[in-house]
Amino acid sequence: MGKFVISVMEGDGIGPEIVKEGLKALEEVAKRFKHTFEYKYVYVGGCSIDRFGVPLTQETIDTILSTDALFFGSVGGPKWENLPHHLKPEAGLLGIRKALGAFANLRPAKVFRELINTSTLKKEVIEGIDLLVVRELTGGIYFGEPRGFSEDKKKAFNTMVYTNEEVRRIAKLAFDIARQRRKKLTSVDKANVLEVSQFWRNIVIEVSKDYPDVELNHMYVDNAAMQLVRNPKQFDVIVTGNIFGDILSDEASMLTGSIGMLASASVGGKVGLFEPIHGSAPDIAGLGVANPIAQIESLAMLLKYGLKLHKEAKCVEDAVALVLKMGYRTQDIATNSDKKVNTTQMGDLIAKAVSEV
Repeated sequence: MGKFVISVMEGDGIGPEIVKEGLKALEEVAKRFKHTFEYKYVYVGGCSIDRFGVPLTQETIDTILSTDALFFGSVGGPKWENLPHHLKPEAGLLGIRKALGAFANLRPAKVFRELINTSTLKKEVIEGIDLLVVRELTGGIYFGEPRGFSEDKKKAFNTMVYTNEEVRRIAKLAFDIARQRRKKLTSVDKANVLEVSQFWRNIVIEVSKDYPDVELNHMYVDNAAMQLVRNPKQFDVIVTGNIFGDILSDEASMLTGSIGMLASASVGGKVGLFEPIHGSAPDIAGLGVANPIAQIESLAMLLKYGLKLHKEAKCVEDAVALVLKMGYRTQDIATNSDKKVNTTQMGDLIAKAVSEV
């Protein structure tokens, strides 16, 4: 039994609809495992702009930092597209990640047997995929200095830079996660060309000495991109830098066939952020057709990585699998033979399954 305080950010587009379904499942977890969850609602992105004129306030940051985890919906939409860059909804998301010290993004890619046919790859290639990409989130070429344009605008430049501490902490986290899974870690770099990648590789090898039970191998990023399509089942945990992780995690997500099924976590600081990867989908907001499974899978990650409640996390994952096995589908993953349900019905079915699995 435990008492936890959760920041809830419903957000923009379909965010409020799917976060609601996630909280239904969490309430069933509370009943089954005798936990108490208190919610503090916060605003980031477009909903914050509408209320406060900015995508992120200091009060919101302070509130989130006072809680145990952040359950995050989505940000963005055409309503705010023409605002200055620093006032766009996405600036709020980047700001909260920075404020939380979230240096690692965790992106799982797991294929549900019932949804194998939704992938563009052959069944024999993807059946049994269960991998996790650990992406360094606050360093590398996206944040390195100097950056910009030459005075005559005939040259542009960005700097890929990593410190010893930045590489060491992401490597340690990846090894810790691999130790909880199948004990295999693939570090992805471009050490045959980039000095910063050789630096990355050297430090990962150093850290590996503290994890003799975890098998470590190294792979160049171009080969990793190919292997993810050719033989994705060879991977357990992949750890890599910011730009490589950005690309590879999106590639890995599409192995499963539906971006609406996938969760993510941004962790490393005091409070973790847990969100689906599919965005705000404003074109279907309010229609009741959004798939809430990615949001509910994000809840499972919150329980596992945010609150260290592993049994509870597995319960939520098993509930999702059971409902899919029963043949229920939202429209984005449905075929003619499936039992089609709306957003609320899918949330109700999974919440009920949480109490039964």
